[in-house]
Amino acid sequence: MRLREYFKQKKILFLLIGLLIIAGLFAIRWFTADTADFNLPNNTQDLLTVSISVILESLPFVVLGILLSIAVQIWLPEDFIIKRLPKNAILRRMTISLLGMLMPVCECGNIPLARGLIVKGLSVPDSLTFLLAAPILNPITIITTQQAFGGDTTILVARLLGGFLIANIIGWIFSKYSSKKSMLTDSFAAICKQPSTHHHSKKGKTRQSAKILLQELNAIMPALFIGALIAGAIQLLGPREVLTVLGADPVLSVFAMILLAFIVSICSNVDAFFALAFKSTFTTGAIVSFLTFGPMIDIKMIALMRTTYRPVVIWQIVGLVTLMSVFIGLVVNYAF
Repeated sequence: MRLREYFKQKKILFLLIGLLIIAGLFAIRWFTADTADFNLPNNTQDLLTVSISVILESLPFVVLGILLSIAVQIWLPEDFIIKRLPKNAILRRMTISLLGMLMPVCECGNIPLARGLIVKGLSVPDSLTFLLAAPILNPITIITTQQAFGGDTTILVARLLGGFLIANIIGWIFSKYSSKKSMLTDSFAAICKQPSTHHHSKKGKTRQSAKILLQELNAIMPALFIGALIAGAIQLLGPREVLTVLGADPVLSVFAMILLAFIVSICSNVDAFFALAFKSTFTTGAIVSFLTFGPMIDIKMIALMRTTYRPVVIWQIVGLVTLMSVFIGLVVNYAF
């Protein structure tokens, strides 16, 4: 118990150490890139390159998500968003699915944003609906998908409908939980229980915003770094040749692309261009499954979700998203 309290008290110190380690990795990668006399082993260089690219790709959206979360919690009027949602549970979740159109951040930034919405009064199942739908149903993702697969509207339409349906079905399933607050981690549940403080002065709001910024960075950034490192390691160990061989099979190709989406952990705003490289070797349904599953579940996303939701909830979500993404991919392969 004392050890646990010690780690809680030293969170800021550990965050700074983690940032210094990441900065050190950047420096090593930068200074040794063109140095013939001092080269790291190829595997180490590849690990650094992949991990750093995941961090660079995700970091702007994480920060944007935190800033939007602060805006929702501190600067918007009390219950500004919650009061404008429909009272009917199904219609409310359908509306929440489309909030990503107004808040165009990828899956990484949606974690802190979902946390902010929960603090403001959004239910936990509704937060999951937003979290899963927003990375797909946002204008940046729609535009990049259209640009990548402009000649194949099946992929764009199937991706949007698939993301919408999966998010709403999962939101509905978890709305049947008898104790919805038990879905949250103890640390985040404690934050939600804190009394709401209203700062009418600009100075008071600024001070509270800085406090939330540090609090969210403490919770999110270590998870992002760890998730990026794991994603980089698995990408290097993953059997890419096997995935390519499986590409033509209408069933196995779907599972292969879902596995690839989990491994590469690429941002939903640019994943369509990554998937385009597999268009000639993989089935259309497999591409759709990749574009549906990836924004909802990948290595770094699980690490980030762990800051808010209990492990049992996360693995239930992983199972449900996997099953439904497979189903959508098979429907596209056999019906179109």
